[in-house]
Amino acid sequence: MPAPSLDAVIVGAGAVGAACAYYATRAGLSVAVVDRGPVAGGTTGAGEGNLLVSDKEPGPELELALLSLRLWRELAASLPPEDAVEHEAKGGLVIAPDETTLTALRAFAAGQRAAGVEAREVGEGELASLEPELTKGLAGGFHYPQDAQVQPARAAAALLRAARRRGALVRLGEEVTAVLTDPHGAVRGVRTPRGDLHAPAVVNATGTWGGHLAALAGTHLPVLPRRGFVLVTEPLPPGLIRHKVYAADYIADVASDSAGLQSSAVVEGTPAGPVLIGATRERVGFDRTLSTEALRRLARQATALFPRLADVHALRTYCGFRPYLPDHLPAIGPDPRVPGLHHACGHEGAGIGLAPATGVLVTAALTGSEPPVRAEPFRPARFGSGGRPDGPSSSPGARP
Repeated sequence: MPAPSLDAVIVGAGAVGAACAYYATRAGLSVAVVDRGPVAGGTTGAGEGNLLVSDKEPGPELELALLSLRLWRELAASLPPEDAVEHEAKGGLVIAPDETTLTALRAFAAGQRAAGVEAREVGEGELASLEPELTKGLAGGFHYPQDAQVQPARAAAALLRAARRRGALVRLGEEVTAVLTDPHGAVRGVRTPRGDLHAPAVVNATGTWGGHLAALAGTHLPVLPRRGFVLVTEPLPPGLIRHKVYAADYIADVASDSAGLQSSAVVEGTPAGPVLIGATRERVGFDRTLSTEALRRLARQATALFPRLADVHALRTYCGFRPYLPDHLPAIGPDPRVPGLHHACGHEGAGIGLAPATGVLVTAALTGSEPPVRAEPFRPARFGSGGRPDGPSSSPGARP
């Protein structure tokens, strides 16, 4: 039986690949999604489903995040009930332990508000009304009502099902072993153990493994894994923790280039009852060895924010690998070094949140239409042979 005629092959069935498939099929393109594992089998399945603007300074990533927030709301409203993404508009609460940190947060939030973010300062008294279990004696914080959450694996699966209903071919458990090119170096599809898939475009949505797929195509993308652990508690009463709550030093950790272990408490409840406690960051390759030091730090920092958690049992932990690029911006769009190759990876810890907007940008590039936000800052060819971005750095600056 001949292979179907395709406009694009999307490699990766996580949140980003699923979003690329969803918006591409909405635009009338014929696509196949290929993944060596199951849906959400990589970084997406190890994520918390964060849809955040609170941790992003004004700039291209924040523009992408604001677009994605709107798109996630539209998806939650338009997808059928059986494809619920468990969208929760819970809001975020960033905590300042002292006046120095609160002053820094004020400056940070002022810039965000100018860019369209809703950020409201709250004093210690209002903190207690927003989160009754929060520790006392804090200087204050900022409430970000736009912050939200989805269930990441369900969200990826829902987008893929919607794409399939429009004709997308989904092939799981099938590893891409080669990117096919013509004599001039232009993409012509991919090779898998089940046979070749021919298309004039290939989308690299492989997350942490984005550098590997780029190499198969004969180009370079300096994606590195940044390991993170999450603690999961026993089920707790609904509403015990009402927002996504984190200490202000989390913002600095997100922007850091350090390869060493960093941890800052991010605490949130779930509809099922367990509390999720993150977040750690370290560059240790793909080493999945359990780090007792990382878990100890998470537990200590979480109980400092919520003393009630000191008496709660942690049932399990898991780790994942964020796809890190040196300037902390994803690579999205066509790679001029390999005509027909498009990248949609390197989102670090924001891939689920940024997935819909990424899908829209990739679809705009595939169809030759105008993207709704600036695409130039995410151009994949910005990295030289040394792996550093060219030109002035677009990475986040000093943060609280």
